[in-house]
Amino acid sequence: FMQNPHINWLRFTILLAEKIINEHLKDLTSDQRADCFVFDDSLYSRTGYKKTELAAKVFDHVSMTYKKGFRMMTMGWTDGSSFVPIASSLLSSKNDQNVIGTTKKIDKRTIAAKRRIMARSKGTDVVIQLLDQALKAGLTAKYVMFDTWFSNPHQIVQISQRGLNVIAMVKKSSKITYEFEGKRMNVKQIFNACKKRRGRS
Repeated sequence: FMQNPHINWLRFTILLAEKIINEHLKDLTSDQRADCFVFDDSLYSRTGYKKTELAAKVFDHVSMTYKKGFRMMTMGWTDGSSFVPIASSLLSSKNDQNVIGTTKKIDKRTIAAKRRIMARSKGTDVVIQLLDQALKAGLTAKYVMFDTWFSNPHQIVQISQRGLNVIAMVKKSSKITYEFEGKRMNVKQIFNACKKRRGRS
């Protein structure tokens, strides 16, 4: 069973998580508790990368350098006390020049081909794909939480269109502006307008 390549492991783990959360954990917490989907990617390095399919030079946000292997995109659910992993996807590089592992030609109708297409997609697109599959399976949450690397306006709008709120640290950029108290301001201007001043609350 574990070695069967014809099983849709992504759907299997999502459905398993749905059973655990909805049939066991949801009854233990009140509806007022804030639950959320959590997304994060971490480096999955490979030493034998030349023989590993789709292994690539991927950017490690921790060391700020390129390393050989994959990025492991993980999706989980938490209610503040419990954490349940829902799904994961190994991400290669979209740039052909960065792919250093082997590549195979596979029938595009198969599950294997779909996972390989997902591996070559942008991380922000994979977040939406995993979120849509989880919502379709019956998983629910009030928020979606991720780090700065995914917090662009387009991503936030896509998630809000699905009826979810976002918790994230927004990127510092003078080019990106947000509407704040009727004005278009960048993050630094909003922070300066909100930070505490002596003698004022």
